[in-house]
Amino acid sequence: MSHSVAPVDEVLPLGKLTALGLQHVLVMYAGAVAVPLIIGRALNLDAHEVSLLIAADLFACGIATIIQSLGATQWFGIKLPVIMGVSFAPVGPMIHIAQGNPGHEGAQLLFGTIIAAGIITMIIAPWISRLLRFFPPVVTGTIIAIIGITLMRVGINWIFGNPFGPTAPSVVDPNYVEWLKNIQAATGAPGSPLPAVPKGLSIVPTIPNPKYANLAGVGVAAVVLLSILVIAKFAKGFMANIAVLLGIVVGAVVTTAMGIMNFDKVAKASWLDVVLPFHFGMPKFDFWMILTMTLVMIVILIESTGMFLALSDMTGKKIGQKDLARGLRTDGLGTLIGGIFNTFPYSSFSQNVGLVAVTGVRSRFVCVTSGVILVILGLLPKLAALVESLPTVVLGGAGIVMFGMVTATGIRILGGVDFKDNRHNAMIVAISIGMGMIPVVAPRFMQWTPTAIHPLIESGILLTSLSAVLLNLFFNGASHDAKAAAEAAKHAEV
Repeated sequence: MSHSVAPVDEVLPLGKLTALGLQHVLVMYAGAVAVPLIIGRALNLDAHEVSLLIAADLFACGIATIIQSLGATQWFGIKLPVIMGVSFAPVGPMIHIAQGNPGHEGAQLLFGTIIAAGIITMIIAPWISRLLRFFPPVVTGTIIAIIGITLMRVGINWIFGNPFGPTAPSVVDPNYVEWLKNIQAATGAPGSPLPAVPKGLSIVPTIPNPKYANLAGVGVAAVVLLSILVIAKFAKGFMANIAVLLGIVVGAVVTTAMGIMNFDKVAKASWLDVVLPFHFGMPKFDFWMILTMTLVMIVILIESTGMFLALSDMTGKKIGQKDLARGLRTDGLGTLIGGIFNTFPYSSFSQNVGLVAVTGVRSRFVCVTSGVILVILGLLPKLAALVESLPTVVLGGAGIVMFGMVTATGIRILGGVDFKDNRHNAMIVAISIGMGMIPVVAPRFMQWTPTAIHPLIESGILLTSLSAVLLNLFFNGASHDAKAAAEAAKHAEV
C-alpha cells in the first residue's frame, strides 16, 4: 500500500473487497429486513407486497450506502466506511400510521410522511450538531432505552400472537355466534314482536384461542433464542457478529422440518425484477405525522453524529463541520430515497461500526462494495420471498435479542450518568420512561384528545424524547459543551 493513500481511501483487491463487503451485509441483514416485515404486516399487505417491501428496502439500503461511503457531489456522503440501514427509531409512529390506515391508503400516507421528513432532514442537517447540547447522556440513554422497550412488544407478539385478530388470546364461542345468528333471523321475521338487534352488538371473545401461544411455536422461538446465545458465547470473530442471523437460519431449518415453513411463495416469485417508485400510488401528506417523523429523525441524526465521530477515531480521518453536515444530509437523502422506493427512514447502521473495530479494515470502498451487493439483493424477488416466508415465531426469538440489545445500549449509556451527585438525573430518567410507557400500557389514553395530535402523542419514543429534553433543560440547563453528548452517542454506537 502506498503511504500517500490514507487507510480509509485504500482500494483493496476485488476478491477481498467482495468478501469483506459481504461480511458487512451479513452483519446488518437481520436488522435490515425486520422493519419491512413489521410494517408490511401492520399494513395488512399480502405476502407478495411484503416481499416487495423487503426487496425495496435492500435496494434503497444499497443506494444510500454507496452515496454515504463513496460521496456524491459536495453535498452528500461523509466518505467513511458506513453502512446505511432502516432505523428502528421510527417503527412506533409507522405502526400507528399503518394500523390506523391499513392497505394501500396507509402505505401512501406512510411514504408521503417519510418523503417529507427526508426533505426536511436534508434542510436542517447543517444545524443538527448545534442541538447536541440538548442531548446529554441522560437524555440519549433514556431515549434509546425506551426505543428498545417499546419495540419489545413486536418481538413478544411475534412469539405468542397479536392481541387482536386471528391470533388473539381469546375467540368467540361458536355456540354464541350461532345463537346471535338465530336471534337476528327471528327479529327480522315478518310480524316478529322482538325488537331489532342493536347496531354494533358483538359478542366478547371468551374461550382460549388455540392459535395463541401455541406451544410448538413457543418452542421454535426458544430454539432460535438458545441458538443465538450458544453462538454468541462459543463462536469467535465474524461468526459471533452474525449470531442473530445464524439463529434465524436455525429457526428456518427447524420450522421447515416441522412443516410450518413452506416455500410456495418462493417458487412463485421471479428471479429478477426491478424496484419501481411509488408502487402503492402517489404519496399523501399529513402535517402532524410529518412533524412526528421529523422529530424522530432529529434523534436519529444525533445518534449518527456519534457514530461518525466514532468512525473518525477508528479510521484516523478527522472530520469537520462540513463533513458532518454531508453525512447527516445523506441520512435525509436516504430517507427521501426510501419514501420514493416504497421503504423507510434510513440512518447509518451502528452494527457495522463494531465490525470495523473487529476487523481493523478501514477502507470505505468495502462499504461501497456492500452497497453494490445490497442493490443486487434488492433485485432478487426470490430472496425477499424467502425472508417473508419465515414464520413469525422464528423472528420472535431473534426479536427478543435485537430489541433487547437496543434497551441494553440505553442502559449502558445511563451507566455513565452521574446519579450520585446529581439527584435530578434520576428524576429525569424516571419521569421520561414513565411518559414513554403510557402508550404501551394504556394505548387508548388519547381517545378524548383532538384527533389531529394523535400521531404526535401516540409514540412513547416521542413522549420520552420531549420529556427528557424538557426536564433536562429544567433541572440541568443546556450545557454549551457538546462533547459529553457526542461521547454518549459514540459509546452507544460502538
